Amino acid sequence: MGHKAKFRVWRGEGGEGQLEDYTVEVNEGEVVLDVIHRLQATQAPDLAVRWNCKAGKCGSCSMEINGRPRLACMTRMSTFDPNETITVTPLRTFPVIKDLVTDVSFNYEKALQIPSFTPPSNVKPGEFRMQQVDVERSQEFRKCIECFLCQNVCHVIRDHEENKPAFAGPRFLMRIAELDMHPYDTLDRKNAAQEEFGLGYCNITKCCTEVCPEGIKITDNALIPLKERVVDRKYDPLVWLGSKIFKRSSS
Repeated sequence: MGHKAKFRVWRGEGGEGQLEDYTVEVNEGEVVLDVIHRLQATQAPDLAVRWNCKAGKCGSCSMEINGRPRLACMTRMSTFDPNETITVTPLRTFPVIKDLVTDVSFNYEKALQIPSFTPPSNVKPGEFRMQQVDVERSQEFRKCIECFLCQNVCHVIRDHEENKPAFAGPRFLMRIAELDMHPYDTLDRKNAAQEEFGLGYCNITKCCTEVCPEGIKITDNALIPLKERVVDRKYDPLVWLGSKIFKRSSS
C-alpha cells in the first residue's frame, strides 16, 4: 500500500549547496532509487543522480542514505518508518559535481597505477593450470562492482585529504592482494603494497567490509593476509633469507 514519504535531498554544485525537503509518493516494493526517479519526474527535473543497472551490479547509484553509504537501488523503502524523514546526500569523500553525483576519478587513477597481471614469459595463453583452492582464494574479490562505498567510508581517505596521493584505499589494496595470491603472477606485490600504495595506513577497522553490498570480507580475507605476508617478508628472518636465495638462483 502506497504512502507519502518525506525526503531531504542535498542540492548544489561544486561543494556548495543545501538540503531541500520534498514529499514524494511511494508505492509498495519500491527502493530509494525509484523514489528519486519519481522526484525527478514530478518535482525536480534538474536533480542529478548517477545510475545504470538498477540491479545492484553496476555500483553507479552509490550515495549516503541517512548517513550510511549504500546503493540506492538496493535500499528498500520498506526498511524505513513511513513517518521518518529520509536524508539523501552524495558520497562525502569525493568532490561533488552536482547534487548526488560525485567525481570518483580518484579511484580510476589509483586503478591505473596498479601493474596488471604479469604471468611468466614462458607460459602461453591456454597453458595456465591452477588448483581449485587457488581459484577460490581470489574468486571472492572478483565480485567487486566498484561502487566505491568502501573507498568512501575508509577514514584514511575520508578524513585526511593529504593521504590520497600515498594511499590506494581498500578496493585497490584488495586488488593487489588478489594478484599477490595468484600462483602465476610474477611481480613483487608485497613491497609495492607497502611502499607505493600505503598498506601501512590501513588500521583494519573493518568499516570497508561493513558497507560492501557484495558481502566481500575485504579486511579479513584480503587486507589482513596481505599485511601478514608483508610483515613476514620484512621481519621473518627465514622468509627474508629464502627470498634472497630464490632471487639469486632465478637471476
